[in-house]
Amino acid sequence: MAGLLRSTLILGAVVMLAIFIGMQSRQDGPSVPCPPEDTPAAPDSFAVALETTTGAVTLRLYRDWSPHGVDRVHCLVQHGHFDGLPVFRVVEGFVGQFGLTGDPVTDSLWAEAGIPDEPVRASNERGTIAFARDSVDTRSAQLFINRADNVRLDTTTYNGVTGFPPLGRVTSGMEAVDAWHSGYGEAISQDSIRIQGRAYLEREYPDLDVIEEARIVE
Repeated sequence: MAGLLRSTLILGAVVMLAIFIGMQSRQDGPSVPCPPEDTPAAPDSFAVALETTTGAVTLRLYRDWSPHGVDRVHCLVQHGHFDGLPVFRVVEGFVGQFGLTGDPVTDSLWAEAGIPDEPVRASNERGTIAFARDSVDTRSAQLFINRADNVRLDTTTYNGVTGFPPLGRVTSGMEAVDAWHSGYGEAISQDSIRIQGRAYLEREYPDLDVIEEARIVE
């Protein structure tokens, strides 16, 4: 009886420890590397070099155009967020968009890590880059490059927010942006990417171009 009691107590302790560890794992679980409340300030201006499947693209970002936005991009690039990501939305005469990873866990984390909205301080002219968003404070990790003069985006009101603030512009390689595969248009479902991951894109949309690498150019 004493041995059985000791075994029961030990088993109970193991179960409680497992529950505690599980709770801690949920509390201290995966998180984004650039949280809105703790992202270092970026330089006033810096360049980002993109290597893509259609060629090299260089961006120049300006912090005074969108401080929260440029700080987030600087941090994302430093942490390799854009490396290997598909350009999943390319619309002729409009934009080329990227930033979803195709990993459901990662993309769900980013969906909850939006930065504060900011006013539009520069126009969405051809070659400028800005964050995609869905509603208030939802700019997180998706960017688009304007493939045309989309100045209407300066004043467009959508889900309670007005305007898409540019962060900077393409300084070289716009021909590579123009060459991104646009045959799928708006057909690709972002929800399907978030739920099914890369398998969905590889199965249904194999011709997407890719951001092979993004790096800060000092």
